[in-house]
Amino acid sequence: MGSAKLLVAIAILALGLWADIHVDLPGQLAIGALVWALFLALIAPLPAPERLFYLACVAIATAGELFLSLVWGLYTYRLENVPMFVPPGHALMLMLGLSLTQRMPEKAARAILGGAGVYTVLAALYGLDTLAVPLYLMLAVSVLSLPAHTRLFASSFVLTLTLELYGTTLGNWYWHRDVPWVGLVSTNPPAIAGAFYCTLHALTIGMKSLLRTPKLAAQ
Repeated sequence: MGSAKLLVAIAILALGLWADIHVDLPGQLAIGALVWALFLALIAPLPAPERLFYLACVAIATAGELFLSLVWGLYTYRLENVPMFVPPGHALMLMLGLSLTQRMPEKAARAILGGAGVYTVLAALYGLDTLAVPLYLMLAVSVLSLPAHTRLFASSFVLTLTLELYGTTLGNWYWHRDVPWVGLVSTNPPAIAGAFYCTLHALTIGMKSLLRTPKLAAQ
């Protein structure tokens, strides 16, 4: 993604979330339609296999959002739904992650993922965030399964934490302290929430052979 498109993607995410807290459902649907239009405009010039790659990300993200929010109840959006702009927002995050990857040294990526591991251990020991343990295991599986994409996962992890802090501060969504079904506790937002995004990106990359997408350059 070029610098101009990168800035557009960032603006879409930031302004979309800011606008969302000022509207009811009709306004939220309008924001969703705008985000979808801009997302489709960004991928329109891409070759068909790459367009399918990002659309696959949207499909997986949609299923994940419906399960994590509406079924499991890990977090709740402001209007207790899954906003229409969220699924394409995940694909925009993948675009941003791939762009940031090109600027991230390997040592920095390892430091980020290692720091997340240290936090996980300390948060679990003190009972602050026990959900961090299974989340970090998910992150580790993604990294170990696709080691050539370590920098992408580190980039996505940082971007996710930034997005989560922004969204929860604005009040677009909130994470529940008590995690349903499993007896764990979390924070709002979880510091290891990036594991969900990294898993999404790993699944999307894993689908590239099914979609016959060109092999992504090692990140």
